Amino acid sequence: MDRLKGNVAFITGGARGQGRAMALKFASEGADVVICDICSDAETVPYPLSTSADLAETRSRVEALGRRCVAEVADVRSQEQLDRVVERGIDELGHIDIVCASAGVHSFLPFWEMPEEMWQEVIDTNLTGVWHTVKAVAPHMIERGEGAAILTSSVMGKETGPDLAHYAAAKHGVIGLMRSFAFELGPHNIRVNAILPSVVHDKMGDNPATREWVFGRSDATTEDYVAATRNWHVLRGRAALPAAAIADAALFFASAESQHITGTELVVDAGHSILPGFNHTPIHDERIAVGPYPNDGVTVG
Repeated sequence: MDRLKGNVAFITGGARGQGRAMALKFASEGADVVICDICSDAETVPYPLSTSADLAETRSRVEALGRRCVAEVADVRSQEQLDRVVERGIDELGHIDIVCASAGVHSFLPFWEMPEEMWQEVIDTNLTGVWHTVKAVAPHMIERGEGAAILTSSVMGKETGPDLAHYAAAKHGVIGLMRSFAFELGPHNIRVNAILPSVVHDKMGDNPATREWVFGRSDATTEDYVAATRNWHVLRGRAALPAAAIADAALFFASAESQHITGTELVVDAGHSILPGFNHTPIHDERIAVGPYPNDGVTVG
C-alpha cells in the first residue's frame, strides 16, 4: 500500500475515466497528485467531455484517501496552461516524480470527409498534448536526476480501424514520442514507457455517439456495448476493461518495480492483439477473379 510513498504524480485527463483511476490508484499507494482536465466540450468531439464537477470529485476522492491533491482546469493543447499547473504543483507539493499523459479524445469520419478542424483537434490533444505534458515537467525531473513518464497510447497505436485515421495517427505517434523521450531522458535517470489499452468502459467509449458508430444505429444501449466488446478479447469473461486495469499498469511503471525498464510498450488488451484477423464486411467485385487463376503460361509443379 506504500509503493509510491513520498511521490507526487502529475496526471492529465484526471477528472474522470483512466486519468481519475490513475489518481486514485496512486493516492492509495501513498502519492500526492496534481490533476488537470479541460472541463469543457470540444467542437468536433461528438460526446460530452469532463466537467468542473468531475474534476472536483476526483480531488475529493483523492483527499478522502488521506493524500493531497492540486486540481486545475487546463487544456493539454496549451503549453502555457500546463506549465502553470506544473508550477503550482511543485510550489504546493514540493516536487513531481511521475507524469502521466492520459488526456485523449476521439471522433469518427472517413479521412477523405474529415474537416481540418476534426483532424487537428484529435492530433493536438492526443499527440501534441502528450509532448506538452512531458515537456512541462521534464526540466524539473532533469534537475532532480530522476522521474517516470507514462504515456497513454492505445492498441490503435499498433493497428487501425474505420473512420479513425486521425486517432490512429496520434496513437502511433505517441509510441514514437515515448521512444524519443526515453532515449533523450535516459541519461538523466528518467524512465519513459507507454501503455496500450484495449477498449475501456468509460465515458469516452460508452456514450451515444460512440455506440452509434459501433452499431450503426442510434438506439444501441450500454448493454449492447458491453456484449459487443466481449468479441474484442481472448481472455474469458472480459468485455470492455475497467479503467482500473489501466491504472494498475500505470502503477507498475510509476513504482520502483520497473526501475530498470524504459522505452517499452505494455499492451493491456486481454489478448486482443493475438486474435486472428477477420473481415466483417467483405465486398464481392465481379471485376476481380477469385479463382481458378490463370497461370499466364507458367507451369506449376
